[in-house]
Amino acid sequence: MQNKKSVFISIIVLIAIFIGAGIYYKNSQSEKMVTMSKEQAQVFQRPYSFVIGNENAKVQLVEFFDPACETCAIFHPKVKQLMKENEGNIKLVLRYAPFHENSNYAVKMLEGAREQGLFMETLEFMFSTQGYWIHGHTVDPQKLWGMLSNIKGLDLEKLNKFMNDPKADEIIRQDLADAKTLKATKTPGYFVNGKPLQTFGWDNLVALINSEL
Repeated sequence: MQNKKSVFISIIVLIAIFIGAGIYYKNSQSEKMVTMSKEQAQVFQRPYSFVIGNENAKVQLVEFFDPACETCAIFHPKVKQLMKENEGNIKLVLRYAPFHENSNYAVKMLEGAREQGLFMETLEFMFSTQGYWIHGHTVDPQKLWGMLSNIKGLDLEKLNKFMNDPKADEIIRQDLADAKTLKATKTPGYFVNGKPLQTFGWDNLVALINSEL
């Protein structure tokens, strides 16, 4: 009788251990998935990333761009119009992918303008004047710098000091690392709620965004 009782107790203990181990495993896996989810989310949007639109929008449109990219300049007003037509439902996360030669200088100037609250003004100025400061897919930093005085309110003295700040270099490094992780090798490179635009083209981008709305 005593042996049967001992066996019964042993079985109960084993079942309890098994259930406890199962619960622990599920909890640890759940925590792991949450961590992975957060890490994956950061690949698309870093805390410093420039975001346009409603932070809680249904659609997160991530764009890896280069200020010297002609197609980026063409698509920019189209994306703005699409966001206007779907106001509050799309947020645009802008990430850097300075693939053109010397393009990192343009990015640093853009980040310096951002410090002064003039990010969009400077970006759109760069897009509209690409033909003057890009030659053979290579950025001419001196020509671009000479043109920045046309941006109303931009303090070039402050901008010049910012150019020596490693802050922009770190942002570029991280954005390029994330672009590599996501296999974004060309600009503009788009991701809609984490899904890459497989076949490039405006109509394809709109279709992908609409599928998520």
